[in-house]
Amino acid sequence: MGSQGGFGQSKEFLDLVKSIGEARSKAEEDRIVLREIETLKRRIVEPDIPKRKMKEYIIRLVYVEMLGHDASFGYIHAVKMTHDDSLLLKRTGYLAVTLFLNEDHDLIILIVNTIQKDLKSDNYLVVCAALNAVCKLINEETIPAVLPQVVELLGHSKEAVRKKAIMALHRFHQRSSSSVAHLLSNFRKKLCDNDPGVMGATLCPLFDLISADPNSYKDLVISFVSILKQVAERRLPKTYDYHQMPAPFIQIRLLKILALLGSGDRQASENMYTVVGDIFRKCDSTSNIGNAVLYECICCASSIYPNPKLLEAAADVISRFLKSDSHNLKYMGIDALSRLIKISPEIAEQHQLAVIDCLEDPDDTLKRKTFELLYRMTKSSNVEVIVDRMIDYMISINDNHYKTEIASRCVELAEQFAPSNHWFIQTINKVFEHAGDLVNIKVAHNLMRLIAEGFGEDDDTADSQLRSSAVESYLRIIGEPKLPSAFLQVICWVLGEYGTAGGKYSASYITGKLCDVAEALSSNDTVKAYAVTALMKIYAFEIAAGRKVDMLPECQSLIEELLASHSTDLQQRAYELQAFITLDAHAVETVMPSDASCEDIEVDKNLSFLDSYVQQLLEQGAQPYIPENERSGMINVGNFRSQDQHDTSTHALRFEAYDLPKTSAPPRISPASLSSSTELVPVPEPSYPVERHHVASMPSASDIGSTELKLRLDGVQKKWGRPTYSSPALSSLDSTSHKAVNGVTQSDVSSTSTQRTRDNSSYDSRSAQTDISSEKKKLAASLFGGASKTEKRPSSTSHKVARPTSSPAVEKSLGPKAVASSSSSSSSSSTGVASEKAAPLQPPPDLLDLGEPTVTSNAPSVDPFKQLEGLIDPNPATPATKAADIMSIYSEFPTSGQSSSVIVNPLPANAGDANLIPGLSPTNKTGQPRGPNPRDALEKDALVRQMGVTPMSQNPNLFRDLLG
Repeated sequence: MGSQGGFGQSKEFLDLVKSIGEARSKAEEDRIVLREIETLKRRIVEPDIPKRKMKEYIIRLVYVEMLGHDASFGYIHAVKMTHDDSLLLKRTGYLAVTLFLNEDHDLIILIVNTIQKDLKSDNYLVVCAALNAVCKLINEETIPAVLPQVVELLGHSKEAVRKKAIMALHRFHQRSSSSVAHLLSNFRKKLCDNDPGVMGATLCPLFDLISADPNSYKDLVISFVSILKQVAERRLPKTYDYHQMPAPFIQIRLLKILALLGSGDRQASENMYTVVGDIFRKCDSTSNIGNAVLYECICCASSIYPNPKLLEAAADVISRFLKSDSHNLKYMGIDALSRLIKISPEIAEQHQLAVIDCLEDPDDTLKRKTFELLYRMTKSSNVEVIVDRMIDYMISINDNHYKTEIASRCVELAEQFAPSNHWFIQTINKVFEHAGDLVNIKVAHNLMRLIAEGFGEDDDTADSQLRSSAVESYLRIIGEPKLPSAFLQVICWVLGEYGTAGGKYSASYITGKLCDVAEALSSNDTVKAYAVTALMKIYAFEIAAGRKVDMLPECQSLIEELLASHSTDLQQRAYELQAFITLDAHAVETVMPSDASCEDIEVDKNLSFLDSYVQQLLEQGAQPYIPENERSGMINVGNFRSQDQHDTSTHALRFEAYDLPKTSAPPRISPASLSSSTELVPVPEPSYPVERHHVASMPSASDIGSTELKLRLDGVQKKWGRPTYSSPALSSLDSTSHKAVNGVTQSDVSSTSTQRTRDNSSYDSRSAQTDISSEKKKLAASLFGGASKTEKRPSSTSHKVARPTSSPAVEKSLGPKAVASSSSSSSSSSTGVASEKAAPLQPPPDLLDLGEPTVTSNAPSVDPFKQLEGLIDPNPATPATKAADIMSIYSEFPTSGQSSSVIVNPLPANAGDANLIPGLSPTNKTGQPRGPNPRDALEKDALVRQMGVTPMSQNPNLFRDLLG
């Protein structure tokens, strides 16, 4: 192994440390460490290793881990070393384990018993080592295993053990406060411990407890003040001094606790004034630790109930900080000053030149801290200077995160302390121009609201000047590149509302600018929408004024482009604009009144303006609207929806191959067996979204005749289309069965109404302006001169007469009010469906099974391809009424693209019993066939369904539907 080196370590280990220190690259260092890992892996598993060598191996493993490499192969050996009786080896094992393992490691369970045994040891050094491991390794689950021994050690004779026991309880409280909630009184007791170290350790858990609940510890104020006074008077041993300061860290912790207990409590604060003032006078400011204590005194004086003498002493200390050459002390002085100005704003005026020096300092951290101070001390007399400085600094930085913070602060100060609306608009324009999309969108809405409301008074001249100045500024800005989207929305809205109001600019000039904006941002649909709506407003104002509208070629091309846009919103706005310019002046003025952005819009939720139109259609025979909860067919819709899961499982998709169509000889079946085999059972309908298509209406029962065979659909819930209800006429005719009918007269009623909403709020205006000067004295006068009290204005002022407004920022598309009323369609219905029922002999058929019903027959099988020969050539002479009702299944799918509703009555009157069995022809009493035979139609329908083709007519044809 080599000869021994310094500190009892081998020369090999010392050479390892030396070679790593002399490594010239990370790659070389990694090669050395990896070679050491291979050596340790080989040596650490050798049998009968001396304890001295194992101790060195563990230390070398710690060194490997410190360099960022994995030494997990040696963790178990460190755990074993904690079991050793030797104090040196045990402490080495505990040190390695606390560095290697975390509280959730699997090996923790192996050292809990060892910790319990060592906590009861007679050697206090062993107990201290175990307590160190407790603070690091014990988790929430293992706290109960060691908690009794730790509490018992609070009364140990050695102060080091008591101190570490307090630290362990504090750690338990941080990990699981409920586990030590009954032991919090021990912290109060140990505050009076004779040893200053134990008392100082107790301050840490007490600080956490007081931060959570200050009122429960108000009785300790006298004790904390007494301890702080003794520390300040140097009554503690010299061993607690640091740079000739008596126990500075205990002083700092006590000052933090007193600041919490004295906040808003005058009685408690009065007990603190004397000791805090003594520290101000006696504290040494020549060292960093002394300045740290002074800074904490300032924080305490600004937190407790204010005292003039303490504030004056704090101001003197801040003055020394700001006059120092150290950037750290200047930073601390600016931070302390920002705390004091909340209590005494005039203190900042005493240090105005020092603040200006910090504002111009090249240290960026100090400059940011100074801007935070200026943000806190802003008032109406200095808001212009401070906001301009902040905007200049925002332009000079590239940090988007801090730029966003500066922009939000500029907007907030401008909204609270703006001396005039003109200044506010110009300031927000600068923020938008330089901060871009980092500005909150609410700022744009507030700006539009301010321009719409004006000064909030009856001075229309001032409002007009405000809006004209905004239009002029935006016309100058609109040509600049890379303007943010939110700012362009504001520009388009203002130009649309007030671009031609003063008569200074023509409509063609404003519309040309708006078209340029829309074409420049071809990928931004929101800005395009604002621009199109602004065009509509300008043309509306021109038409209302009786002037001729001449649309520019670029505007015409823009509208034509938007008419074919993929955005439905842009399409609608373009169509509205086209329709708008064709209206007369009276209609335009009614729909788009001038300067009505702040007017309230009353929404008629009941659509009472349609009452006369609806009444007219009802008189013409249209069906009245029936609410959903009153529809007879929808009574059990809740049950249908509740059975969605069941229907999904029972009506799952079929993945087996479709059967070929089968033909059989028509057997003779009695009417009784026919009715029992073809009786359809109502099936609950899951609510599937289905696209509706348009088909030609089916012939009514009176056209077909009462002697034809029909598919019996009474009482069957539809499997396709929307849930329907039976019409009053049909339900009255079918009073004996009381089953849901599968078809209804349907009508669509659609109504489109548009509105423009505008937000309503008001801004204050103050008429105080300060000239910006480049010299420090004038700048300081601008920042700190004027009223000493902060004059914040609420966001909604009381001296303005607010108009009832709604938000002009939200641009809605304006569309014609269109109402599609219930169209009346007469489908004749005569007598009710057959009511005879027979006991079912078979389970109810699955309506989703589109295959052919299987019929047991002894007839020989027929070649399906030969059977196709009869289907290839359609019979032109086939009457239109042949097997018509089989197509009622498709009556719920109108062709896409058609807007009219078609009324289909799938329950013709005088329909006979349905025959679903192929090959069975209807017969009359004399045995002769009566009416058309539906066999061919049923077979064709089944075949085309099996081929995946949807029939296009009432008589399905395979090849025509495939090719059509």
